[in-house]
Amino acid sequence: MNIIIDFDSTFIQLEGLDTLAEIALTNSPNAKEIVQEIKEITNQGMEGKIPFSESLQKRLKLLNANREHLPQLIEKLKQNVTESFQRNREFLKNYASNIYILSNGFKDFIVPVVVEFGIAEKQVFANTFTFDEDGNITGVDTNSPLSQDNGKITQVKALGLNGNTVVIGDGLTDYQIREAGLARKFYAFIENVERPSVVEKADHVTPNLDEFLFANQLQRAMSYPKNRIKVLILENIHQDAVDTFKKEGYAVEVINGGLDENELCEKIKDVSVIGIRSKTQITAKVLEHANKLIAVGAFCIGTNQIDLETCLEKGVVAFNAPFSNTRSVVELAIGQMIMLMRNIFPFSNKMHEGVWNKSAKGSHEIRGKKLGIIGYGNIGAQLSVLAESMGLDVYYYDIVEKLALGNATKCNTIDEVLNVADIVTLHVDGRPENKNFFTAEMFEQMKDGAIFMNLSRGFVVDVPALVERLKSGKIKGASVDVFPKEPKTNQEPFVSELIGLPNMILTPHIGGSTLEAQENIAAFVPSHLINFIDKGDTFGSVNFPNLKLPEQQNAHRLIHIHENVSGILAKINQVFAKHEVNILGQYLKTNEKIGYVITDIDKVYKEGLTEELRNIENTIRFRILY
Repeated sequence: MNIIIDFDSTFIQLEGLDTLAEIALTNSPNAKEIVQEIKEITNQGMEGKIPFSESLQKRLKLLNANREHLPQLIEKLKQNVTESFQRNREFLKNYASNIYILSNGFKDFIVPVVVEFGIAEKQVFANTFTFDEDGNITGVDTNSPLSQDNGKITQVKALGLNGNTVVIGDGLTDYQIREAGLARKFYAFIENVERPSVVEKADHVTPNLDEFLFANQLQRAMSYPKNRIKVLILENIHQDAVDTFKKEGYAVEVINGGLDENELCEKIKDVSVIGIRSKTQITAKVLEHANKLIAVGAFCIGTNQIDLETCLEKGVVAFNAPFSNTRSVVELAIGQMIMLMRNIFPFSNKMHEGVWNKSAKGSHEIRGKKLGIIGYGNIGAQLSVLAESMGLDVYYYDIVEKLALGNATKCNTIDEVLNVADIVTLHVDGRPENKNFFTAEMFEQMKDGAIFMNLSRGFVVDVPALVERLKSGKIKGASVDVFPKEPKTNQEPFVSELIGLPNMILTPHIGGSTLEAQENIAAFVPSHLINFIDKGDTFGSVNFPNLKLPEQQNAHRLIHIHENVSGILAKINQVFAKHEVNILGQYLKTNEKIGYVITDIDKVYKEGLTEELRNIENTIRFRILY
């Protein structure tokens, strides 16, 4: 196969003449306006709105550049070689004799860039500058066909290429080679710039060189192009997460709300990665329809909305954000307990009705009060520290042995906490056995006139029991941020028995909904998902054996997920031995359900190796990373 590759905005991320103008006009008072005009003329020529020769001549007149500017330009272009070309440097070197750089740009700056990728100067076809005696660029050598309209067509005809020829480029002049019948296919390259008028004419739209190499089954750095990996983002996850996935080259679809089970069963087909918050349920039924799913990202602390056992059985890794919104939840809890102790909301409501009722009756400081924390995990522990610094005496209970922070007092039973606390706050996890965890009997155990807060999970509290105690005055006030049934979108109405109760703070599951927390989560979860896809890292996973792997150069990395039965590793290595494969590194970790094996091997191996690894008995999933 002969491969004709454009240079500007394809091999490099920039347009050569545009960049030369920026360098040459640095000290010009009208630099910004002239550079912008040159860029507009470039686009007009690339989209076929004006003849190419006209575009070239107009830009050269505006350049005001000198030979001495070229070394600086070349250095900048070397630093801005397109990422997928850098990634596939080995392919370019190995295939160099079949690669032709065909450009309406200039050899003066193209050759020094491409020769570093093994492409010889004789394989480069482009224009050359003309200079005056002072080294000023005066124009283009018109003897080159590439300085004229339809120059690429003329040049390809002159080359007389035999056999299968394809073109990769981002401009109309690249498509015209295919249109003239001189190439079998035109691949519209959109990693750096996407021109709709060019894309619509393409035989194949290629977001990067990886896609082109995959489509033609050529040597490549990545076994599977990222643009073919579909990422589905639900529930208003922060835009930073979306941008991160897009920047990495994944195909991203965003749905602002949640989806019910049947909707998700349909939508999850062909999705490789899904990002959710607390409303979307990843059930066994959903996972049955997830034919390509490899990872789930919970952009929140809890994972009870994910069937982790079924994920494990199907080789789907799950990550969450256990720390990223801790501070936000704690600050809301502190704020709400102050509001409740001071009766602020009843006062505020009366003010909105025009009633002035200045009184200290029923209002208390939190200093000196006893705070009972049920659940001493990340949130409970940090709340403990902040509350103590504000003068509260802290008592806590957790089913797991946890070290007391500061002067907090560990209680051996929940009853001990309830009997002493003026304020009781829940921070338990969402495991199924915690349903109706906080019962009517527990409310009765609380001190008369105490305050109750739930910022953990909606289903962990007997809500009718809470309503009854609020109405009777047993509980002085309450705040609830989470509910057994929550609207899937902001457009759905909120329905609850808690609406309209006195000294009751209701918030729409916003404990972790601060910009800071969402930005932290939007950085944390995608980084773990991407490390899993790129390297096989499972560190931080909530269901997989945790492995953090080293970078590996000049090797293939193979992932094998299997049921945790004896002898699988031996069978894997027997396959490697049979195919005389040199193992550069191997990592194994198991849990009660699965085994997770990462093997780095030499790049050259015999045909049939991967198929045999896939067919080992008890294999759940096999994947080639690179």
